[in-house]
Amino acid sequence: MSKNGVGFIGLGLMGEGFTRRLIERGHSVIGFDIDEAKMKAAAKWGVKPAKNATEVASTCRVILNCVINTAAVEEAALGAQGVVAAGRSEGKVFVDHSTTELQTTKRIAASLSERCGMMFVDAPVSGGPGAAKAGTLAIMAGGNDAAIAKILPLMRDLGTLTHMGPVGTGQATKLVNQTLVLTNYCVLAEALRLAEAYGVDARKIPQALAAGFAGSNLLPVAFPQMIDEDFAPRGFARQVLKDLEMLNAAARDRHLAMPMASQALTLYRLLVAAGKSELDATAIVSLYPKQKG
Repeated sequence: MSKNGVGFIGLGLMGEGFTRRLIERGHSVIGFDIDEAKMKAAAKWGVKPAKNATEVASTCRVILNCVINTAAVEEAALGAQGVVAAGRSEGKVFVDHSTTELQTTKRIAASLSERCGMMFVDAPVSGGPGAAKAGTLAIMAGGNDAAIAKILPLMRDLGTLTHMGPVGTGQATKLVNQTLVLTNYCVLAEALRLAEAYGVDARKIPQALAAGFAGSNLLPVAFPQMIDEDFAPRGFARQVLKDLEMLNAAARDRHLAMPMASQALTLYRLLVAAGKSELDATAIVSLYPKQKG
């Protein structure tokens, strides 16, 4: 793929990381966000502004999308000023990096194919804004072989892509990822309070456990944030709640028992209800009282 004309819809925390990385790697990025302030901010690091998603699709052959929820994905793809309004688009690919409801993902893919001939890949990611900016994202992709082949060179600039199967399997894999990650935030919060209660220097925990089975990518990142009560958002608590609600619905549809994920859902509902929706996911530790003395 030549390094030109990558479209990007959604210029929030993740979108910033994505577009900075793409520009660093030599791509020209044409971007759009419904928030004018985010558009102006993105222009400062080199994103060329588009007036809507239709203009992005008219200009670019690959359109990456990373927006807040399923409704926003549908609007970007199929809305009156969405990519579908650009007309026939054979050979173009819409890549959704959002975490999106499974059945809607499949419906959007089918509609884009039928109405304008555009291919679709659901490619949710894991790693957060820092990994997006560094090009180290885990990318779990669902789509046909032709669509994956078209985007693979570009995805190599962003991280490691694994082709999971047809459309929808990327989002299903992201649900597996969220089961592991979002319940783990709650487990880490409990572990921290246990360490503190017994006088352990909690800052040494990630190093002490790194070589054992408890070592993980998340532990050395989340534990210091929880210790310092540094809850500046790398990912908003409200987004975690949205993903857990989606996970709970997907489990219900298949009659799956997921008690740990259900408990995490309850805890994040409490966190958001406490007015902490705009804090980082690690703020879950604030629900666990510190032991006095």
